Amino acid sequence: MSVDTATVRHIAKLARLQISDAEVEALVPELNNILGWVEQLGEVDTSGVEPLATVIDQKLRLRDDVIDDGNVRDAVLQNAPDAQHGFFAVPKVIE
Repeated sequence: MSVDTATVRHIAKLARLQISDAEVEALVPELNNILGWVEQLGEVDTSGVEPLATVIDQKLRLRDDVIDDGNVRDAVLQNAPDAQHGFFAVPKVIE
């Protein structure tokens, strides 16, 4: 794939960038070089390689998944404008 000046202008328009004609001319070879690198990466045989999220094998330090109500219901309900039976009371909106 090759990038020309019209393509660079179109990309700039999509990105809402205002670039001069000199910048357009400078971007054409740069974008072509980037696309060349991408094409080279596409030629690499990765059939035996596992997909990675990170290069370093990291294990997440997980905590025990313990269900806890927090024992803060009364403190939270003190901030409510209206609380009834241990819940927030809200005005009826549907009749």
